[in-house]
Amino acid sequence: MKTNDFNQLLTEVRACTICESNLKEGVRPVLQVNQHAKILIAGQAPGSKVHATGIPFDDPSGDRLRTWMGVDKDTFYNSQKIAILPMAFCYPGKGKSGDLAPPAICAETWRNKLLEAMPEIQLTLVIGQYALAWHLENREKNLTETVKNWAAYGEQVMPLPHPSPRNNIWLKKNPWFEADVLRVLQNRVHNIIK
Repeated sequence: MKTNDFNQLLTEVRACTICESNLKEGVRPVLQVNQHAKILIAGQAPGSKVHATGIPFDDPSGDRLRTWMGVDKDTFYNSQKIAILPMAFCYPGKGKSGDLAPPAICAETWRNKLLEAMPEIQLTLVIGQYALAWHLENREKNLTETVKNWAAYGEQVMPLPHPSPRNNIWLKKNPWFEADVLRVLQNRVHNIIK
């Protein structure tokens, strides 16, 4: 895709109001993309703190994710190295047990166009159940088994739990994740963006 076409696509994404009637907090697309990005973070949707700042993963989840990846903020927010493309670009609002699900229409409208515009992606970090459902057709029966079976997805994909503090219990129940998976994740990230 030519740079002008990419910039036009990004302008259209940032001006999108397709979900506006369903978003109590309003429209504010939050993403980080670049045609030359090497790593893709495929997340869920921005939370309320990210909605307020307009900066992806500008919250405790982002702090943990950067630690998991072994990168600092400068590297993380370098769009030529790392793209951040959630399943929905705007904060979906609060539900009974956390944030609402990302509206599917966002991914259906924009995701393939943006993924096609980033041909240099070498590693996709797939975070959370909605991103897993989109990116991994042959995943295991649940998130834990999918993450535990990370090696089966090859060198270009790593399924991860959400780095939210809400998942502290999951991390305590699954110590193999921090003991085994994070070392591999950090090595893959380092080898790509060194």
